[in-house]
Amino acid sequence: MEQNESGRSRLLEQVLDLSRQLREEIPALGPQLVEIESRAEAPLRVSIAGKIKAGKSTLLNALIGARLAAADAAECTKVVTWYRHGDTLTVEGEGVDGATLSLQGAMGPNGFEIDLAGRTADAFSRLTLSAPLDPLRSMTMIDTPGTASISKDIAAKSLDFLTPDGEETTPTDAVIYLMRHVHKADVAFLHAFHDREFSAPSPVNCVGVLSRADEIAVGRADAMESARDIASTYSDDPRLRRLVQSVVPVSGLLAQASTTIDANDLKLLQSLASAGDVDQTLALLSVSRFMATDALSEASEQRHRTLNRLSLYGVRNATTLLRSNPSIQLPQLQEALLRESGLDELQSLLTALFASRASVLKARSALLAIQNIAENQELPRAVTNELEKIQVSAHELTELRTLNLLRDNSYGLTNEFLADAERLLGGSGPSAATRLDTADDDPKALQAAALVELQRWRALGADPLAPRSVSTITDIVARTCEGIWAELAKG
Repeated sequence: MEQNESGRSRLLEQVLDLSRQLREEIPALGPQLVEIESRAEAPLRVSIAGKIKAGKSTLLNALIGARLAAADAAECTKVVTWYRHGDTLTVEGEGVDGATLSLQGAMGPNGFEIDLAGRTADAFSRLTLSAPLDPLRSMTMIDTPGTASISKDIAAKSLDFLTPDGEETTPTDAVIYLMRHVHKADVAFLHAFHDREFSAPSPVNCVGVLSRADEIAVGRADAMESARDIASTYSDDPRLRRLVQSVVPVSGLLAQASTTIDANDLKLLQSLASAGDVDQTLALLSVSRFMATDALSEASEQRHRTLNRLSLYGVRNATTLLRSNPSIQLPQLQEALLRESGLDELQSLLTALFASRASVLKARSALLAIQNIAENQELPRAVTNELEKIQVSAHELTELRTLNLLRDNSYGLTNEFLADAERLLGGSGPSAATRLDTADDDPKALQAAALVELQRWRALGADPLAPRSVSTITDIVARTCEGIWAELAKG
């Protein structure tokens, strides 16, 4: 994907130029178009959605590296809350009447709890928390109220936010959807914002997370291994392939703990790891046994704090690590817990599928907004011609449309060609090495691999017995291979 010095793709620049042209032609649209341009130039917007108690706030905290999202039933969890980068920690609330109010917050037992200044959640359309955290430089995270809530009004807020009606465009560029298992309510919610059009939410910009994975298999030592098997099955499930790009298992609590456990927690865990086999086994049978065991000298307050941070599964996991390596220090233990949590796999997936194609996803969102304007107001012919030209000719958008169709194999490819087509079109990430399935990053080697793929797909398309749908997909994949080769040839 061709980019300029600012890191923007040529496609995004075309869309921004179109917006500026439209501003000059129709000044009255200025405020609306400036907002579209500002969004396109800002960090990618990623929403976290899922049923109530799915672990959204805990996962968000793990992703940003701080306990800023309150958990449980705090009043502020009933409002769509934006987490963006800022020089200082500040909180603002946007009322349903459009007024902006400066709010205060404080760290509580369930995370950073925002004081709504005597108002209820219904008085706010959104909350915005700004913080000087590096992960928020590249992605603005948006926490949505739990779906399938007992309160239909609260559940509706997430659906209304992600799938606005009328002339409004979806305010998010990508979605992380949490599920504890595949429930019909999850599939129904995903269907609600899934669409095949290039500019609407789709499997390409939606990742599924099997959340609270450590609770699978009743928190046994092999819980995460079982969760990985289940997530793999879900990823291949035809119902979900049409709705999410992939499903990965994550223990949000364990991931969050990897950044919050301290020296006192380590001391308690070391005490438990050095206890006798019988004492240790009994202490780890249940929460009540852990709190009552004589094998630990630490007070109940510290036991409770450690348990809240790690859960019993995390305590078992950390104890096993310390028994195999008694000299392990806090940073090494934190790193090991992070790996076990599955968060690093999710972060890699977000980088490959969202961050690395952020420019295209933002261009896609901006085009939807401009298209909505065009559908509700007559625009100069030159503008509509350019809009249609971008929509039809931008190969990045063709790739996204095609990937959506490939999720349910609308082209009738064999399994081998289906998997290869998804990979070449950027389904696993847009880099040349990922598309060509090679670890060799030498430009000449990549060029040679691109040429081999180009010849392979041209030959498949030239088969006179191949159905027309196969010819269509082979042309698209061949063009992608040509583009990879040409970009590598530039040096």
